[in-house]
Order: sequence, then structure tokens, then C-alpha cells
Amino acid sequence: MMTRAAGCELYYEASGQGPPLMFVHGFPLSGRMWQPTVERISAAYRCIVPDLRGHGRSSATPTADMARYADDLAAVLDAVGERRPVVLVGLSMGGYIAFEFFRRHRQRVSALVLADTRAGADTQEARTKREETAQAVEKGGSRVVADAMIDKLFAPGAAPSLRSEWHEIMSRTQPMGVAAALRAMAARPDSTPTLSKIDCPVLIVVGEHDTITPPDVHRDMHAAITGSRLEVIPDAGHMMPVEQPDAFAEVLTRFLTGLK
Repeated sequence: MMTRAAGCELYYEASGQGPPLMFVHGFPLSGRMWQPTVERISAAYRCIVPDLRGHGRSSATPTADMARYADDLAAVLDAVGERRPVVLVGLSMGGYIAFEFFRRHRQRVSALVLADTRAGADTQEARTKREETAQAVEKGGSRVVADAMIDKLFAPGAAPSLRSEWHEIMSRTQPMGVAAALRAMAARPDSTPTLSKIDCPVLIVVGEHDTITPPDVHRDMHAAITGSRLEVIPDAGHMMPVEQPDAFAEVLTRFLTGLK
């Protein structure tokens, strides 16, 4: 399905019946990463899975920011007629967007699931690197990012077929969307002050071997968010829901069951 928001065609899928969840993918991926999770839980939950602007089957715009991505999610909820507060599940960049969505659309959030992400803003060194990478993508295409990221995304024992599949998906992501996302992440606000203000149930999940946003980063978030739950998934890296779909779905379902 498609809807339009701020000059962009946004692709999304909605399936299942029950309390609503919205899944927000990471960079430079697509909603396809949530397919294993949706297959395991959609019998009991309504699962709404968008492709962020510039990713997957959504169209790209030259610029974006966390506020724009967050408002896009609100537009998708409107498009599917979902007026109930949702459990917002965000991985990596999706987590950055989840923080912004919480700030901008608090009334539409019933709970947060923060997966393989971080609250802090980029350092100046990281911002500089993102800009260099954005320029390289504009010149050489998205394979530049795919080549640089693929070994960092997965745990050492991940199947070669998974690496190959996601390298191809990243390589096909629109260069304009990749460059815009890199600049949006570089400019994102520091969400650390938000942590102590989060007043809904929160699940924090991380892959044991995540080197991009390591477990210690998540332990710090857990300490800062009152009442949050922390789960570390064994034998998983940054792509934890893809690498260990059964373990992630089990942890997620346990959290969701506790909300009822």
C-alpha cells in the first residue's frame, strides 16, 4: 500500500488483528527486515510496517530529518486508520526516529521497543564521516555503504546467505535516500535528556555481538529509563531480529503480553 506525505510516496504493509505495533527499520534497510517478526506475531497483533522515505519501495527526497521521518510514521498510521496508541518498535536509525516520534506524537505511543540503537547524538568526528560517506554515495551509489557496513551488521556466525541478501538490499537503496538519511542522522538531536522523561513501558533489546551499538550502550539506556526492561539476545549482532527471529519474537511477545 502507498500513502503520500510531504512530497514523498510512502510504502507500508499492515497485517494481523489485535493491539497495534509499528515497526521502524534501520539504515539503509527496509521494512522487509521485520518480516520474520511479523510472521511470528501477526496472529495476535496488528503489525504496521513502513519503508522510510528513500528506502525500500518508498520514494526519496533530497533532504530529511528525524522530525520528517517521525511525521511520516504518523501519516502512515492515519493512512491505515489506526487511532489507537501503538507499540513503536525501532531498530538502529529506527530507534532514533522512535525517540523523535515519542517527543512529537506522545499520545500515539503506548510503549517503546528500542532495539540495537542509542540515545546519544553523533560526535563531530562521526558527523564528518557521515558527510564524507553521503558524498561518496552520491558519486558511487549505495553499494559504497553496503560494502562498508555488511561485516558490521551481523554476528560472526551469521549465515553467508543472510549477508548476501542484505548486502543486495542495501546496494539497491536509492542513493538520494541514503545520502539524506546519513545527513539526518548526523544532525539528529541528543535524545539522552528524553530518557528520564519516558513515561510508558519500554523494552530495550540488543544483540550480544552488536558492535555498532554495543550492549553497554543499552545498559546505560536501561539505567536511565525508569521501569525499562533489558534483554540481550545471544548469537546476534546489529541485525538481531533477522539473525535470531525466534528469540526476538519470544522476547517481544513476552513484553507485549505484560502490557495487557
